[in-house]
Order: sequence, then C-alpha cells, then structure tokens
Amino acid sequence: MSKKTLNTSNLEALGAQRLADLLMEVSAGSADIKRRLRFELVHNLGASELAHEVRKRLASLRKSKSYVGWRKRKTFIKDLDTQLSMITDKIAPDEPTLAFDLLWDFIEMAPSIYQRVDDSRGGVGEVFEQALEQLEDIAPRAVIDPKTLADRVWIALQDNDYGQWDGVILLTTDALGESGLSNLRTHIQAHADAPVEQNTQDHDAIQFLRQLRGSESYEADRKAAFVKELLQEIAAVSGDTDAYIDQYSDTDLQRPDIAAEVALLWIDDDRAEEALELLEAADSFVNGAEKQAWDSAYLAALVALGREEEAQAHRWQCFETTLNPQHLRSYLKGLPDFEDVEAEDKAKAHVLTYPNISPALEFCLQWPDLLTAAQLVLTRARELDGDRYFQLAPAAEQLRTRYPLAATLLWRAMIDFALDHGRASRYGHAADHLADCVSVDGDITEYHGFDTHDAYVKKLETRHERKLAFWAKVNA
Repeated sequence: MSKKTLNTSNLEALGAQRLADLLMEVSAGSADIKRRLRFELVHNLGASELAHEVRKRLASLRKSKSYVGWRKRKTFIKDLDTQLSMITDKIAPDEPTLAFDLLWDFIEMAPSIYQRVDDSRGGVGEVFEQALEQLEDIAPRAVIDPKTLADRVWIALQDNDYGQWDGVILLTTDALGESGLSNLRTHIQAHADAPVEQNTQDHDAIQFLRQLRGSESYEADRKAAFVKELLQEIAAVSGDTDAYIDQYSDTDLQRPDIAAEVALLWIDDDRAEEALELLEAADSFVNGAEKQAWDSAYLAALVALGREEEAQAHRWQCFETTLNPQHLRSYLKGLPDFEDVEAEDKAKAHVLTYPNISPALEFCLQWPDLLTAAQLVLTRARELDGDRYFQLAPAAEQLRTRYPLAATLLWRAMIDFALDHGRASRYGHAADHLADCVSVDGDITEYHGFDTHDAYVKKLETRHERKLAFWAKVNA
C-alpha cells in the first residue's frame, strides 16, 4: 500500500508531535472539532470528568433559543451525535449510572430541539431514536431504584408530544422489573381515575355532537386512549395476554383488525376455538388492510384447529377476491403433488378475466408471470389506466425484452393519458416513453391488429399537433 494513502498506519508514522500540530491546525476555526478534541482530553481524566463536560453542553443546548437554519443543520446534528456517542461509547462502559442519567437528560431536551430546527428530513429524529434505543442496554447496568425509574418513565410519558419516548416501557422493562412495572401501573390507574379537565371554551354545538356519539369530550377520549395504550404496553412486556385484551371494549372487538389481533394472541395461548368465534362475530363489511388482517387470523385459527379443507377453501376465496399472491402460494402449497400445476393454470385464467386490470397486472408482476402479464395487456389494452405511471412504467421495463409489444402498449397508455389530459409536467416522461417505443419497434414482428409505430405517431401528430411543448421534448 502506498505511503501516501490516508490511513491509520501512515498517520501513526508521522509521530505524536506532528499529529498534535496538525490537529491544532485543522481545529482552528472549527468549534465542532475543538469540542471533540476537548472531550477526548477530558476523557483521559476519567468518565466522571467527561460526564461533567457533556452535562454542561447539554444544558447549553437546552437553553439556546436560536433557530437552526439549513446551513447549520448538518453541523448541529453532528454536535448532537457527538454528545450521544460520548455518553454511550465513552462514559457508559465505566459509569453506566452516570451514562443513564445523561442519556435521560439528552432525550428530555428533544422538545426544545425540535422547536428550533426543521427536521422534515428526519436527521434530528434519528439521533433521538438512537438515544432511546440505548436505554435498553444501559438501564439494566445502572444503579437505579425500580420505583424511582417508574416515576421518571411516568413523567416522561406525560410529556411525549414529539414521540421521543415512544417504546420507553419496553426498553426499560428489565430495569423496571415487576416492582417498577407495578408502580408505573399505579401511576396510570391514578391518572385514569382522576377527573378529566374539560375545555370550557368549546362551543355548545360541539359539545352536543360529542354527546350524540357517546363521548364526553375530546379530552376524555384522548385520556382513555392514552391509558389504554400504556396499560397494553405493560401487559405486553409482562406477557399478560388477558390484561392486554381487557383494555378492549366489546365494541372494539367488533372491529376486524382488533379481532384479528386478539385472535392471534389467543391462538398462541392454545385458545383457537375462542379466536375463531371472535373472528366470526366481528364486522364483515370491510376491505383493505383490515380485511387482510382478518383473513390471516381466520386462516391461522382454522389451521390451529386442524380444519385444513376449510382453510384451503378460504385461501382460494381470498385469492379470487383480492389476487393476493400470498394466499395463492399458501393454497398451492396445501395441494397434493401435481395438482398444484393445474390449480396455478386455473388461477392465471382467473387473473386474465379479473374485473379490474390494475390488480391483475400487479399480481403478474409480483408472482412473477410475465407471459400472463403480456397476455393481459394485449387482450385488455383499452382498460389500461395511463395515470398509473408508478405501475405501468416498471411493468414496461420488465416486459420490454421478452414482450416488446406489451411494453409498447403500456408506454402508449401513459403517453395518451399525458397528452389527452394536458399534463404538461409529464411531457418529458411521455417523450421518453415514445423513445422507448422506437427502441423496441425493431423487435416487434407482429402488431396483432394494433397500430404500427409509424401509424401511432401519425395519429399523435394529428390529435396533438398543438402540444408544442411535448413535440419540442420529442425532437430535443
């Protein structure tokens, strides 16, 4: 390796004096480098000395009110990251109790930090998330009374407007122990039993509407949700399934997603029969994610009860309705040898006639089955939604090599939509798609009744001759 390469070995060869001089030189004018070097020097005096310096820096950051603009944002995040690394990497190994207190102080200052920096990119939030995660390792090694820790956790959870304490119960479970969790549960219950502070400024009409829906007030609803969430977290970390489920009302259990969650917990506890009864009693007129959760739990209950034939029938029904590839895979896996091939052919035939072409095309891409995808496009080209560029563009890329005509029809659908609807912002993409059509035109031996490329372009010129911005991009 060259002696000129910037690495540890070559730098060591410069000698301590030369390196010290260089560090003094590069730190001139850089508060960040100076601060880091000072921390390293103080650390040589002991972890407690470094903790004192870090505490001073955290106090300074907390007191500051100045807004951090985008020019200083990167340096600011680096400063936060430096404080965190000093706590976790330098102080925690020798003084875990000190490190725990500093880490707690670090997370506590999150609200004041968020108030003076734009964190739309998430960099500041990532630092605080990392800090919170470190509690799981440091808290059990710190000398701290479990009940005192529970008090601190309770105070923190009441000031969690930025979500900086999300998950703190789970991360401190080992340090809390049963006594700490019990104390925390007592705090939560006392809060639940305390009267709700009503907002007397609400208009009478708003209060009347809340009464109609059976709600005292927004504050009461928010408090109830807060209490339920915390008690469920404690129940979850304690492994108390019944206590977790007890936080749901009978109305909650009617919701398919909640019924699915509870059913899976019961299945784990060998209570599959109860799980199935709960699922069958839940509301049935739902779609989307709730239906998927319910279906997964329902299948799990049937399998746990050994009712495989019913499970197979439900898997096929789910596939027919949603074209979810996972349901089809599970269905095929449950078939005897050789029957799966016939069943897969039947499934593909169903995909080709599915009422909505978009999920049908999505299934073909996920399975993957490019032949069926090409057949779908060729037989139902008029149904393509050119506005779904996020689906059609990657689909065309996958099809262009083996099925260039199908890819061309997808590109044309996006071109036609952009021009027919005057979407000027998409003209550049449309011009690129037209160039893609040109690139594969030589690979298409038969257009099967569709316009050739030249014929298609002539129709475009006739229908959209005034779309000068588009043609300028085509001819660029």
